[in-house]
Amino acid sequence: MTAQAERSATVRAAADRIRNGIVRTRTDRSRALSNLTGGDVFCKLEMRQVTGSFKERGALNALLQLTDEQRERGVVTMSAGNHAQGVAYHASRLGIRATVVMPDGTPFLKVRRTRDYGAEVVLEGATFEQSSAYARALIERSGATLIHPYDDLNVIAGQATATLELLEDAGDLDVIVVPVGGGGLIAGAVLAVEAFGSSARVVGVETEFYPALYAELKGEVAHIGGITIAEGIAVERVGRIPLGIIEGSVRDVMLASEPAIEAAIAFLLEEEKLVVEGAGAAGVAAMRSDPARFAGKRVGTLLCGGNIDLGMLASVIVRSRMRAGRVVRIRVRIVDKPGQLVAIATAVNDAHANVLDVAHHRLFGSVPAKYAELDLTCELQRPEDITNIIANIAERGYEAEVVQG
Repeated sequence: MTAQAERSATVRAAADRIRNGIVRTRTDRSRALSNLTGGDVFCKLEMRQVTGSFKERGALNALLQLTDEQRERGVVTMSAGNHAQGVAYHASRLGIRATVVMPDGTPFLKVRRTRDYGAEVVLEGATFEQSSAYARALIERSGATLIHPYDDLNVIAGQATATLELLEDAGDLDVIVVPVGGGGLIAGAVLAVEAFGSSARVVGVETEFYPALYAELKGEVAHIGGITIAEGIAVERVGRIPLGIIEGSVRDVMLASEPAIEAAIAFLLEEEKLVVEGAGAAGVAAMRSDPARFAGKRVGTLLCGGNIDLGMLASVIVRSRMRAGRVVRIRVRIVDKPGQLVAIATAVNDAHANVLDVAHHRLFGSVPAKYAELDLTCELQRPEDITNIIANIAERGYEAEVVQG
C-alpha cells in the first residue's frame, strides 16, 4: 500500500469510527457568497455540532483509540475553547476523566461550557504556548494522556472527515478555503482531498495577527501577537505533524484583517442567518476581501465554529453597521432650554432615521454655560440619508456634524 493510500484509509477509518458520535452537518450553497464572488460557493456548517465546532471530530477519534489503561488514567489537553469542549463532551460520554488547561483570556462562554460538559478546567497562561507548558507538567505528574488540539495524527484524521463530507455533499470542488490555527483542520483537508480523489486546491486563511503558516511556507520569521476576535486560530506556531502534511500541498495562505473578520461574522448573520465565531468566519472574510480570486470556481469553506460570546456578537453587529454607514453618531450644539431635544429628534425622524441613543453634555469646559451638546446615535435606512438629517437639523437653526469613531 502506498503512503497516500495508507493516509486515505486512515481518514476513511476515522469517518467510520466517529460516525455515530458526531453530527453529519449540512453543506449549503451560499447564494450571497456565490453572487459576490461570481463562483459557486458551498459552506460546511460545522457550528451545528453539539459543542459548536468541528473539533469534536478529532477529539472523538483520538479518545476512541485509547487503551484501557489510558482511559483509566484520564486525558489532558490545552485549548482556547473549541477543542476543550470537544474533549470534555466526548470524554464525559465515554466515562474518561478530562482536564483542560485554557489561557486566562479565553471567552467566558467557552470556559463555562467546557466545565458544563464535565471537564476540570484550569486557567493558566496568557497564551496557548504557556497553557501547553502547564498541561505537559500536569501530564508528567499524573500519567494522563495528552490529546493535542492539532499535533496528533488521530486528531488530524478526525478533522479530515469534515472536508471529506463537504466533498461528498457538494461534489468535487476547485478550491477549499480553510481557517488555520495550529494546522489540524487544513492538514485534515489535504488528507480528505486525497481520500476523495479530488484535485481541489486547499487555501489557508490566518488572522493578520497570527500568520504562522503564511510565514513558515515563505521561509520568513512570523510577526506574531495581538488581540484578535478569531482567538480559535490565534496560534503562534503551526504543529510539526500538520506542517509535514501541508508542505508541498498548500501553496496559498491568505491573511484576514480584524475588520474583515468582524464584517464576515455580520455578513453570515445577516445574509445567511448563521451565527459563526471569528475563527469560523475567517474563510468567508478571505473570500469577501478578494472575491475576484474565486470567480468562476466551485468553492467550499468550513464554517468551523459558532461559539461566540453574545456580548461580542452584539458589538460586532453595531461596529459593522457603523463601518457600513448605517449607524452614525451626530453631534448637535443647542441652547440648553426645554424643547430642544424634541426638535432635534423630529428632524431625524423626518429623514426616516431612528435615534438609538442620546448623550446630553452640559458640564464640560468646552461647552458655554447656556449651551449643551447632544450626541445622537442614529440608525439609517441608507448611508446617504445622513445628508438629509444634517440638512433637516440645520433648517431648525442648529449646528450639527458627524462624529467619527
